[in-house]
Amino acid sequence: MVHKAKSDQEAAEVFIKLVGERIRELRTAKGFSQEKLGELAELNSNYIGQIERGEKSISVYTLKKLANGLSLSLEELFAKIDPANHTGDLEKITSLIQERPIEEHAKILALLRAALNLKDGTK
Repeated sequence: MVHKAKSDQEAAEVFIKLVGERIRELRTAKGFSQEKLGELAELNSNYIGQIERGEKSISVYTLKKLANGLSLSLEELFAKIDPANHTGDLEKITSLIQERPIEEHAKILALLRAALNLKDGTK
């Protein structure tokens, strides 16, 4: 049981970071400073920074306040975070590859690896 608790804790930490990154992404896309979002969401700007860095686990009510401050629904806030929303994407990718001739699969794999390495800054 202790091992499961540790893995749950790690999963929670990853999720909290994803939520913070998403909030930062949405805030900057709207051109808001942390101070401006703090005003709109009625939250302290230092708290916004802690949330965005994944340092704070926040309540559902705080999420609602942030979504309101960003003029978004909770669904829009979580659209790119929820892994359930991404299973369809993986299926689409797999389907696209399966539709291509098998001779192209190695080239597609090489392209995918190159793209991911470029994104990650590795060679």
